[in-house]
Amino acid sequence: MATNIPYIELANGVMIPQVGLGVFRMDDEQVLNSVKWAIESGYRHIDTASFYDNEEAVGKAIKESGIDRKYLFITTKVWNNIRGYDETIAQFNNSLQKLGLDYLDLYLIHWPAAGFEENWRAMEDLYKAGKIRAIGVSNFKAHHIEQLLKTATIAPMVDQIETHPYLQETDLHEYLQEKHIAHESWSPLGAGLNKVVDNPVIKELAEKYRKSPAQIILRWHIQRGEIVIPKSTHENRIKENIDLFDYHFDLTADEMTKIATLDSDQRVGADPDDEEFLEKSTTYTNQNNAK
Repeated sequence: MATNIPYIELANGVMIPQVGLGVFRMDDEQVLNSVKWAIESGYRHIDTASFYDNEEAVGKAIKESGIDRKYLFITTKVWNNIRGYDETIAQFNNSLQKLGLDYLDLYLIHWPAAGFEENWRAMEDLYKAGKIRAIGVSNFKAHHIEQLLKTATIAPMVDQIETHPYLQETDLHEYLQEKHIAHESWSPLGAGLNKVVDNPVIKELAEKYRKSPAQIILRWHIQRGEIVIPKSTHENRIKENIDLFDYHFDLTADEMTKIATLDSDQRVGADPDDEEFLEKSTTYTNQNNAK
């Protein structure tokens, strides 16, 4: 199936598909099926992490897809239990081996836990060595990025943060634009936890455009210039989540403003400034022992 997913140019010229598949909290069988359906539907961007403990399954699904590696965009992340230059290099090589790849398209620091500057120093060298096409961060607020930039020689190209209509991160969004850092949204639909898909404003727009509430929300992200990585283990929803680019499906300025009024600073995940969470998270090795 041909894809009409647009690409966004990162600060270094690398092109990233604006819609990808997230695989958080998927077991191996779910990953194999979801990645298969996604690639068949036209996705070329898959987002995983060492913390998800499913990089091997992602690698297997990629191999089984038969798609030439150069047409895929693969992201993984280094978790908070890994700090230090040598440790980051080792973790990167471990992830690469699990994925069955010889390079990564994007490597991210998963959270701004203490010591992330040394992660970044290692990632800069991996980037310079051609092992990673782009490097970035995840869950970094503006002050975390400013702290990183004090020692960095290369600025992050992406910041992957929780974003949805109930947590729009408008100030951070504008900061990232000013810094030429791409805004990538995780939990773009609220992870099914905040019921944003049931909001009357969203449902009214869904009826108007004959789209699902999820498609309205994803289209809102797209028109803000964000990269989105919605997760699904259902084939029909995986297909639905990239059916966003019909010539007649374009939210008006007034409709974008209506959705903007829904912002309530309501998180479904941890706050990156929660020091207790960040400290505790360094004791986890994967999502299965994060209690």
